[in-house]
Amino acid sequence: MIGVCLTALYISLLGPAGTSRVMVDKLLAVDALVFLVSATLSLVSMRSGRKGRRFEARAEAIFLAGLGILALVAMVLAFAVD
Repeated sequence: MIGVCLTALYISLLGPAGTSRVMVDKLLAVDALVFLVSATLSLVSMRSGRKGRRFEARAEAIFLAGLGILALVAMVLAFAVD
């Protein structure tokens, strides 16, 4: 998913410069970090045995938040590119 964020970030560079592009760039950078945190929590949940359920639930919630941010950015990109 981090690769998707980076790909979208570079695609956004093809559009015109403006405030929407800066917002998209920042949202994609934050989203990449959200996916990184989700992957880290998922790894910790697999390594921690019984206590891993807490980490697994948090990883899933953070992953879904990341998908939501990615969908929002996709909508902004779709309407910003003419």
